[in-house]
Amino acid sequence: GYDVLKGIALLMLVEGAAYALFPNGMRQAMQQMLQMPLEAIRLMGLIAATIGRALLWGVMQFTSG
Repeated sequence: GYDVLKGIALLMLVEGAAYALFPNGMRQAMQQMLQMPLEAIRLMGLIAATIGRALLWGVMQFTSG
């Protein structure tokens, strides 16, 4: 029931840690992203979502006994 909340919490933990540990790197990444064409940003998002979905599927397959 709380799996979605666990996923969101994990996402916030990882992203928050990246900003806390590497603030300059995150700023540079944002500046670079502002220069990228929208199609490239969209493609990166689709690739990340696809990889995330595949990882989630794999975890579900190997942990659901």
